[in-house]
Amino acid sequence: MNVITAIETRRAIKQFDAGHKMTEREIEALLSLALLSPTAFNLQHWRFVLLQSPELRDAIRAVSWMQPQITDASLVVVICADLRAWEKDPGRYWSAAPDDVREGAVAAIDEYYRGRPQTQRDEAMRSCGIAAQTLMLAAKEMGYDSCPMDLSDFDEVAKLIRLPEDHVVAMFVAIGKRVREPWPRAGQLPMAEVVRVDHF
Repeated sequence: MNVITAIETRRAIKQFDAGHKMTEREIEALLSLALLSPTAFNLQHWRFVLLQSPELRDAIRAVSWMQPQITDASLVVVICADLRAWEKDPGRYWSAAPDDVREGAVAAIDEYYRGRPQTQRDEAMRSCGIAAQTLMLAAKEMGYDSCPMDLSDFDEVAKLIRLPEDHVVAMFVAIGKRVREPWPRAGQLPMAEVVRVDHF
């Protein structure tokens, strides 16, 4: 499947085959592709928590509007953002770069993020959103469907997955085999309403 087809056919699926299991090789391939997602300053803010325990999935479903995807999808990924990635040995994000490039990048990272908590959060959340889209398109190419998810008490989810204090939950992505066709698209806004040239 080419990228355009994946974009055109990807839909948010709510009903998954609860009996279908993805192989470890498929999951590893999917996550390997997600790791190629771009991030600001190559900080790779995302952390992926794979929900595998049925008991944990039940508990998270209970604080997530009882959405069936959480228990029925083959794979549920809680995408979390490391808000302090910028100051955690930032040279490692540029370890393969020449010394002068690495030193310049590390200095720029510190200058851009230090003392700017909103920027730290915004950049980390953007990175998680990009990774989520990569996961969904890669899943589609592999023959799976997906659903980006929120509608959850993320504070409770954070407790259930033992999320470190300097991380936040960005969203979930459920992936698996759908059991029914999606409804027709509900309605797209016209391009003229959402695209502007130069300014509003």
